[in-house]
Amino acid sequence: MATAGVKQFKNFIGGEWVDAVSGQTFESVVPATGDVLGTFPRSGAEDVDRAVAAAKQAFADWRLVPAPERGTILLRFAQLLERDKQQLTDLMSHEMGKVLAEAGGDVQEAIDMAIYMAGEGRRMFGQTTPSELRDKFQMSVRLPVGVVGAITPWNFPIAIPAWKLTPALICGNTVVLKPAEDTPLLAERFVELLSEAGIPVGVVNIVHGFGEEAGDRLVRHPDVPVITFTGSRETGILVTKAAADNLKHVHLELGGKNGIIVMEDADLDLAAEGIAWSAFGTSGQRCTAASRVIVHEKVYDELAKRLVARAEAMRIGPGWEPDTDLGPVINRAAIEKIDAYSRIGEAEGAQLLTGGEAATDGDLAKGHYYRPTIFGRVDPEMRIAQEEIFGPTTALIPIADFDEAINVANGIRYGLSSAIFTRDVNRAFRAMRDLQTGITYINAGTTGAEVHLPFGGTKDTGNGHREAGNAALDVFTEWKSIYVDYSGKLQRAQIDNQ
Repeated sequence: MATAGVKQFKNFIGGEWVDAVSGQTFESVVPATGDVLGTFPRSGAEDVDRAVAAAKQAFADWRLVPAPERGTILLRFAQLLERDKQQLTDLMSHEMGKVLAEAGGDVQEAIDMAIYMAGEGRRMFGQTTPSELRDKFQMSVRLPVGVVGAITPWNFPIAIPAWKLTPALICGNTVVLKPAEDTPLLAERFVELLSEAGIPVGVVNIVHGFGEEAGDRLVRHPDVPVITFTGSRETGILVTKAAADNLKHVHLELGGKNGIIVMEDADLDLAAEGIAWSAFGTSGQRCTAASRVIVHEKVYDELAKRLVARAEAMRIGPGWEPDTDLGPVINRAAIEKIDAYSRIGEAEGAQLLTGGEAATDGDLAKGHYYRPTIFGRVDPEMRIAQEEIFGPTTALIPIADFDEAINVANGIRYGLSSAIFTRDVNRAFRAMRDLQTGITYINAGTTGAEVHLPFGGTKDTGNGHREAGNAALDVFTEWKSIYVDYSGKLQRAQIDNQ
């Protein structure tokens, strides 16, 4: 039931704002304070069915809108995001908990992606090739697939919907968005701005709710041929299985256990700065977060000292306060999971160098805060070095040489992002070649992808697809090969006429 005096929000289906059929709702809560931002429809199968029907109907015309015209709408959307950037930044610092600089960066990623994908409306290149026969022309083109089911997480609540929706839309697909239940208001604003930009009725629909209800129905719906999902590895497996019966296109962006290698010749000031940002930015709640630091024994003690000093100097507090370095984690369950891994690390014999507990001083007790945590002398096979924690925790793993560093970096099930700090150009190029990740940074941390290059990983990080760049178009289009024979006679390719 809705809480008295709290604003109620609705689903957006077929151009109308509507309640869930059941009338049930859930609350969006500020992780820094526990205050309620609003109530949202707890949607079920009937709500998803209605949204899919609207998207399917809209697809018949939207696919025929010229791609440059679709791009013009996305460009207007980018301009509206720019207009409202400060408002969205402030909202994100409240609903998700990011500090202001990171929240503004999240919005900027969406702006950049919308501009980039608007440009694809005038590119979206296919190929033309010579025919093996006379008087024959041939080419390939991209065609939209249909209704896209987009299931987005809470940690990048504006950027990731943009990563998924803008390429889907520029290609001529329609969308049903099921955002994370922890950040529904930001998703609501995202869709409102798309509507203001001129997206036609039914082309974009939003259905709020929980994964096991609204999300599951969206994944299984027979009229949704494409599912794009960002979340945990475990949920990604469930999505794959649920979509299998209908042979859907499934794009998965899953977890990471990203490692930063620090060699003995590294600039330690630069390395410490990059590690602290990658490990503790967004309170460690990024799939690209640096949860492992693979450091040469010769500089281990010095780097550990510098990292502990940086962690202990961080100011913890609400994201909207300008001097906050570390905001809250998303909810109470996150605190419990992160703290459980702290106890696991201690039980495994790792050295707790700093942190390892929730921050509950004064007003911090109202929210979900965890101190930046560093474990030292971690064995690469320990659980804290193998499993994704998704919090402000990193593990220092000592190594003796470059080859061991590469083996440790690759010795996990994930393969999203990696980094190395070294002044040796030969080592840098070997790392670029040998690190088994979709992203590698040289003399930088593991975060900071740009929208015009592919984003995604290897191994259990996903299923081979990529977001961002023109590679994103592969998720949302089908290739069609076209042959035009203007010889005036039947010519048969691959027939031996010798």
